[in-house]
Amino acid sequence: MVFPSASALPALLVRERARPAWVRSRTGAWRPAVATVCFGAFMGQLDASIVTMTYPGVRAEFGVPLAGVEWVSLAYLLTLVALLVPVGRLSDVHGRKLSYLYGFALFTAASAACGLAPTLLALIGFRVVQAVGAAMLQANSVALVKTSTPPARLRTALGVQAAAQAVGLALGPTVGAALVAGPGWRWTYWINVPVGLIALAAGHYLLPRTRDRAPRRRFDRAGVLWLATATAALLVALSSLSGLHVPGWTGPAAGAVALAATAALVRQERRAPAPLLDPALLKTPGIRGGLVAALCGYLVLFGPLVLVPVLLLGSGHGVLVAGTALTALPAGFALGAVGGDRALPAAVTDRARCLYGAALSGCALAGLLLVAPAPVPLACALGVLGVGLGLFAPANNALVMRAVPQDAPGTGGGLINTARGLGTAIGVALVTLALHTGGGGGRLAVLILLAASAVMAVTAATGARRGAGAGRGAAATAPGAERE
Repeated sequence: MVFPSASALPALLVRERARPAWVRSRTGAWRPAVATVCFGAFMGQLDASIVTMTYPGVRAEFGVPLAGVEWVSLAYLLTLVALLVPVGRLSDVHGRKLSYLYGFALFTAASAACGLAPTLLALIGFRVVQAVGAAMLQANSVALVKTSTPPARLRTALGVQAAAQAVGLALGPTVGAALVAGPGWRWTYWINVPVGLIALAAGHYLLPRTRDRAPRRRFDRAGVLWLATATAALLVALSSLSGLHVPGWTGPAAGAVALAATAALVRQERRAPAPLLDPALLKTPGIRGGLVAALCGYLVLFGPLVLVPVLLLGSGHGVLVAGTALTALPAGFALGAVGGDRALPAAVTDRARCLYGAALSGCALAGLLLVAPAPVPLACALGVLGVGLGLFAPANNALVMRAVPQDAPGTGGGLINTARGLGTAIGVALVTLALHTGGGGGRLAVLILLAASAVMAVTAATGARRGAGAGRGAAATAPGAERE
């Protein structure tokens, strides 16, 4: 066996390798590539939903209050949302496959370190490192799906990726509870290690290397700083509304910082020679509206995850019953995302699919308002809501990615995942606020909020599509998938 020389190692570490000829020459080579991306999609959502199950064990072992343990999740979320767009931009320049593989390596190593953390502060620090790896994964997941998949199959592939996310979200609480009750909370992190090693090997052989790269230009460091400040301050403000134990002035102060940083970001991007968030890209038909739709769609997806446990626990049902009923939502999402293409006629455009999904979601939200707060009726309504959102999300993402320039899918994927993250945080915060301030009418206030978000999502998704392509017809003329 011939080993590379020391002088050749740097080149190997920064150079993407092509897939073996026997992989890329196959007609269905895009399928294993998408399956590989699904590893990251699944693990990201599994990790996000599993960590909250570790709170009691972490509190008991380290002897810290809940207010401190909450930063295990908050530090991860702040880092992830702040880095998605910058990492996507860098990946478009230096290679999306390379960034994805390094992201999985970093995520896996940090997961092992989290399981060994000797203190709460160390655990929070390792979670920040883990979030850096997750940002490298998530910023490139949608981009790799786009560049690996024939244009006519893009919506199907994005549906499979969305379904993998939903399955991870659905299994998180169950797997987390089993691990915490069995070997202990540290195993919720160690479970990522074998999956990560398998994904690294699969990605090396099955993911195509980057063929269309963005030109190397001066990196917009000021834009990164203002974007990170704006998103972090916004999430802190939202978290303070949703019950985070911080001083009362924190929420208004963080909100003011978020507004000021957003204004500075807009000013910076208008004058920067190579802006992080190109104003022309955001003005492209279909992109800005699609990002708003993604945010609203995930607000509607995560809002019921706060509402339904409150309803069931308030009616005398146990935590296990509430968790089982909630599983219907991500399970329905996975069903809609994967089964939509089989259930709907081939001629149905992405724009029409957005409308169908939103209409089904609206019916489900009406059902949540009318049914009794009992497990079976709520589970049925949640399942229908999940199917509607599963129809909506992949179609909307496909419309956005078709509108993104061929050399910037990483930037587009980063924008989509940033919108998802903000939608998740806003959904949790606003639903919690509505329940706290709505008194007996809290349930009605929440459902009105979710219904308004669903209307906004479909309006944004379908309002500016003439220049972006509306479905399969647009896909048929799009550039082909990368072959290597």
